[in-house]
Amino acid sequence: MVETIFDLPVEKQIFYAVLGFSWTVYLWEAYLSYRQRRIYRSTTHVPQELGKIMDSETFEKSRLYQLDKSNFSFWSGLYSETEGTLILLLGGIPFLWGVAGSVTTRLGFSPEYEITQSLVFLTLATLFSALTGLPWSLYNTFVIEEKHGFNQQTLGFFLKDAVKKFVVTQCILLPVTSLLLYIIKIGGDYFFIYAWLFTLAVSLVLVTIYADYIAPLFDKFTPLPEGELKTDIEAMAKSISFPLTKVYVVEGSKRSSHSNAYFYGFFKNKRIVLFDTLLEDYSPLNKSGEPQPEPPESDDTSSEAKAKPKNKKQGCNNPEILAVLGHELGHWKLGHTVKNIVISQMNSFLCFSLFAALIGRKELFVAFGFDDSQPTLIGLMIIFQFIFSPYNELLSFCLTVLSRRFEFQADAFARGMGKASELYSALIKLNKDNLGFPVADWLFSMWHYSHPPLLERLRALGNVKQD
Repeated sequence: MVETIFDLPVEKQIFYAVLGFSWTVYLWEAYLSYRQRRIYRSTTHVPQELGKIMDSETFEKSRLYQLDKSNFSFWSGLYSETEGTLILLLGGIPFLWGVAGSVTTRLGFSPEYEITQSLVFLTLATLFSALTGLPWSLYNTFVIEEKHGFNQQTLGFFLKDAVKKFVVTQCILLPVTSLLLYIIKIGGDYFFIYAWLFTLAVSLVLVTIYADYIAPLFDKFTPLPEGELKTDIEAMAKSISFPLTKVYVVEGSKRSSHSNAYFYGFFKNKRIVLFDTLLEDYSPLNKSGEPQPEPPESDDTSSEAKAKPKNKKQGCNNPEILAVLGHELGHWKLGHTVKNIVISQMNSFLCFSLFAALIGRKELFVAFGFDDSQPTLIGLMIIFQFIFSPYNELLSFCLTVLSRRFEFQADAFARGMGKASELYSALIKLNKDNLGFPVADWLFSMWHYSHPPLLERLRALGNVKQD
């Protein structure tokens, strides 16, 4: 008689269901990536509708760049899925928990100090993840990004940065985790409400302090110099009642030639951050016949940035930068930021509520090798990472669809400010600078793209003629 999964003990059913779903998601993602790689391989000439906005040289560069990234993603994804499967099959989680217990015992703590053991476990787990991910990160930075002209880092800078990120992460993660575990332990029947309120407070604090106290540990921020651009930005912000207090330029060029812009802050204290690579007249990556403003001097890190000749003209002119910021400010004016926070916190409350209902189920712990104990941190990992995985996938897809809708709305807001033509040309320039490939498989883009494909955004902006 053939035994099916339904004939197995419930803890085995849980284990194999989690493993099966994980591989199902991986195979689905691999199939989508295969469809997109077919597009990269077969679309070797600029489609007719793109002829006026993209030259054949840039098209070929972006095709090869995205093909390399896709191939890398396939192998790194396969490794990650295989590693995760082996960890589960070989009992890696209970083994590491046991190692953490041995360490805490040697430090003089008894087994009753579960939170201390949890912090040691978390440190070991994040260290293992950092070390196993390091070769992939090195290859991505110094082979793929280097090959296609984006990497600006030296090996020494990269490794120093990686260590700094790990240390800063631990300084935030360990205290927050210990407090969360303590709240769950002493919170009684309504601990999930207190835990949710605590994580809400932590997220708001981190969003508030990140750009002022955390980001400057890694990148140099300087105020945008007085001039036409700053005056125009302040005037645009004032015209829509955006409470702008400061405008910064971040020295992103010491890492990569990719560009970006964002705003942050709560209530009446908003700041705008522009990457130096976004500014045509400010980027140190540009080299032209006309004198360019000197890039901001970086103290101890500037000497570690790669010194190599640059002949790449990139970035946007001032009207285009204003159009890009018009799009970003549209997200604020239309309430997208608040809506995303509300959705995130509703999801967080729901997850903590379900966690409260499931944490007492011993079979969940037995399924992953914890026969004699039910550590709270392990319960958080099992329920949030494994049991909620189908829900997380569905939520992620819905948020991707919502994000695309928000992007169209923000584009329309910039168009309403009279900046359609400038945003049109800025999107083309940014796509070129970042080697975005403008042709996408419909299923791949539907599942993955948080921003609409370039052509869809240009069409939505209307019949804007480019010079």
